[in-house]
Amino acid sequence: MKHTLIDASQLELNEKVVSIKRVTKVVKGGRNMRFTALVVVGDGNGHVGAGLGKAAEIPEAIRKGKEDAAKKLIKVDLDENASIPHDYTGKFGGASVLLKRSPEGTGVIAGGPARNVLEMAGIKNIRTKSLGSNNKQNVVLATMEALKSLKSPEEVARLRGKSVDEILA
Repeated sequence: MKHTLIDASQLELNEKVVSIKRVTKVVKGGRNMRFTALVVVGDGNGHVGAGLGKAAEIPEAIRKGKEDAAKKLIKVDLDENASIPHDYTGKFGGASVLLKRSPEGTGVIAGGPARNVLEMAGIKNIRTKSLGSNNKQNVVLATMEALKSLKSPEEVARLRGKSVDEILA
C-alpha cells in the first residue's frame, strides 16, 4: 500500500457522528456505564478518516473519536466527475461494501454508515451496496478499506510500466 497518513493540521475537517453506543460493564459494586462514539471526519476534498472514541460522557467520547479519526486520514483518488476511478468491494469483518463508479448527476446512493464516509470524502456521484453484516462500525471500516485500495489510472500505469492510454483502452 502506498497510502501514507496525512497531517490533519493543515486541513479544515468536518465531523459526522455515525453512532453512539452505551456500553455496560458489570462489576462487583454494580454497573459501569460508558459510551463509544464512531466518528467520521473529512474535508470534502478527497481526505477522510474514521475513528472510535470511548469515555464516561458522550461529548468526551465524540472528541476522542474525532481525534482518532484525524490520525487515520487517507487520501482518496477522485475522477473528473467526483466519483471513484473504478469499482471495488471493500471488506472488514463480516461487512462488505461494493462501490460502483457513476456518471455526473447520479448523486450519492448509499446506506447510512457508508454515506457518511463518502460524503465526508467529497464523493458526489457513486452507487453502493452494503453486503453481509450491517454493523455500523464494520460497514464504515469496510468503506474506508475500499477507498484506501482504489488506484488512479496514472498509478496503475506506473505500476505496470505502461502509458495511461494503454490502461484506459
